[in-house]
Amino acid sequence: MPPQIPHPDPGVPDTRGPLRYIWWLVRCQPWRVLRGSLFGTAWMIGLSVRPYLISRAVDDGLRAGDDAALLLWVAAIVLAGALLAWLGIMRHRTMTFIREDATARSAAVLLRQLARIGAVLPRRLAAGEVATVGGSDISHTSQVLTLTGPGVGAVVAYAVIAVVLWSVSPLLAVCVLLGVPAIALVVGPLLRRLERAESVYRQQQGELTTQAGDIVAGLRVLAGVGGRGLFARRYASRSRGLLAEGYRVGAVNSWIDALAVAIPGLFLAAVVWLAARMAVTGDITIGQLVAVYGYVATLIVPVWFLLEGSYQLIRGRVTAGRIVALLTLVPDDAGGPRESAGPRESVEPRRAGEARRADEPAARPEGGPPATVPPVRPPGIRAAPGRPGDLHDPATGLTVPAGRLVGVAATDPGEADALADRLGRYVPGDVTWGGVPLAAIPLDDVRARILVADHDSYLFAGTLRDVLRGGRVGPRAGRLDDQAGPAGDRGGRLDDQAGPAGDRGGRLGGRAGGAGDRVRLGGGGGRGDEHPAHADDDARLTAGLRAASAEEVVDALPDGLDTPLGTRARTLSGGQRQRVRLARALLAEPEVLILIDPTSAVDAHTEARIAERLRAARAGRTTILLTTSPLLLGHADTVAHLRAGRIVATGTHAELLDRDRGYRALVARDGDAADLDPSAGVEGVLR
Repeated sequence: MPPQIPHPDPGVPDTRGPLRYIWWLVRCQPWRVLRGSLFGTAWMIGLSVRPYLISRAVDDGLRAGDDAALLLWVAAIVLAGALLAWLGIMRHRTMTFIREDATARSAAVLLRQLARIGAVLPRRLAAGEVATVGGSDISHTSQVLTLTGPGVGAVVAYAVIAVVLWSVSPLLAVCVLLGVPAIALVVGPLLRRLERAESVYRQQQGELTTQAGDIVAGLRVLAGVGGRGLFARRYASRSRGLLAEGYRVGAVNSWIDALAVAIPGLFLAAVVWLAARMAVTGDITIGQLVAVYGYVATLIVPVWFLLEGSYQLIRGRVTAGRIVALLTLVPDDAGGPRESAGPRESVEPRRAGEARRADEPAARPEGGPPATVPPVRPPGIRAAPGRPGDLHDPATGLTVPAGRLVGVAATDPGEADALADRLGRYVPGDVTWGGVPLAAIPLDDVRARILVADHDSYLFAGTLRDVLRGGRVGPRAGRLDDQAGPAGDRGGRLDDQAGPAGDRGGRLGGRAGGAGDRVRLGGGGGRGDEHPAHADDDARLTAGLRAASAEEVVDALPDGLDTPLGTRARTLSGGQRQRVRLARALLAEPEVLILIDPTSAVDAHTEARIAERLRAARAGRTTILLTTSPLLLGHADTVAHLRAGRIVATGTHAELLDRDRGYRALVARDGDAADLDPSAGVEGVLR
């Protein structure tokens, strides 16, 4: 029976070593492997049956002149050939199923692992390395499972032929028994050398694939700065190095392939010569001589399978080791619990006439069953704040008041990234949120309410509409607060349980349809006859695009929002991609949004528009800008200067320009930073 691919549950791989991983692939399909072993063994032994039948036909039919016996043995030979053909088909079919099952299972566990470790992957492994593991390495590892079929059959057939030859002549049997160990002694050193060469080749291949991907991704930039020739020469140089390494692998492999043919041939010649001498002296009959030739000729097949299997095992051990290395990567320790342990803890009762808060359980319907009592949370797990709270990072001394737009200008960009990781709980830290340790809140709740948006985050393939929705589909896709409760209870939480009523300041949806919002929604005519939910979704996307100053990006596309974009949206310019990323982050409407250099690839005029619209779009919700752009910092409620790992000054942009020389030098772009004023827009603001 063919494997059910894809597997609903590929299982938990054994990652204690490459050979253990291969054995796990075998254990995942024991009955299919057993059938493959039986068919492989029967096929291999069947190869040695025909020489025996031929010897009987010669001795009992031809030499004895018995036509009936001759016809009987000829019929047996034909029948054995038909049976052997069927066994060969079933062997190949079963082994193909085994390899395909192993390939699909490896691909599934790798895909699950890639989704699990997330942002850790690009920091630990290069993209080319991952592509190589997910491509050829999986296939080479699956090829090792061929040993479970023809490999087992080769060993059994070798033993059976040795026993049969012993009945003919012990001398011939000894020659056969000593032949394969002699082959192993000759080929063994080459196999070890091949393993070393394969390891180096696979590593260099992954590095070169990564370099090729980087060149393709940055081709426009390279063309703009005249760097295509330089990078082309570097790639050609590394490619020549990989070619030379490939020749070394090929040289060893060619010797193994040559010996796999030459040694069995010499072995066959030696045994046949001995058998012929014995036939001349009368020690064996002519039929037995024919049988011995057939037996030894048949041995070429199992010997070849053993040598080929050894090569596959060496190569598979290398590739399985690379798979195991990827599977053993672990996500960064974010500390604390991961999954939410039931509903939130009880919060203070609401005042009369106040709308039900999102963290409150729904009231019991009249005549309905009693409300479910929330389970007790395990010790150490704390509920997320029921309403927007202040974020505080003790490591730097930064405090972000709830509902405010705070800018952080860091002297070292690495410190800004580390701060974002702590505030988003991507690394352990002592950050508190509304007085609650962030590490004690279930990670799923943190991810649902706090969004860290990098300026170079990944853009998946799909239409622009799907990219902005973040992969959600349906007429109400993108509206993450559809079930947030009563009107006004939509503070932008990703888990649809935002803050108290009225927390809707600056919602992107509320800006849709305004004057000047002329984003082309799609090609092929208007959308006025669509369901109101579709129009509402489009209006919301339009507002998000406007807030990110990305309307012209849509206008320039042939089908507007319905234009397909490839992986990473490489058909767009760097500035266009950055604005699409910003629009996507704004449309997610998180309770806390952390933006890392959101305008680093746009021009000053566009940056000024984004700074003004971003403040309006996020009014009333916590937003943290990690940037040194004076245009963005000038629109922040508060700016903090981060230097040497600590906040050294806070205030408005203008205040810090006055009293903090280091801040003034950090954010200065043209001329004296003291002459900059946020109200002057693009040219920088003179105070």
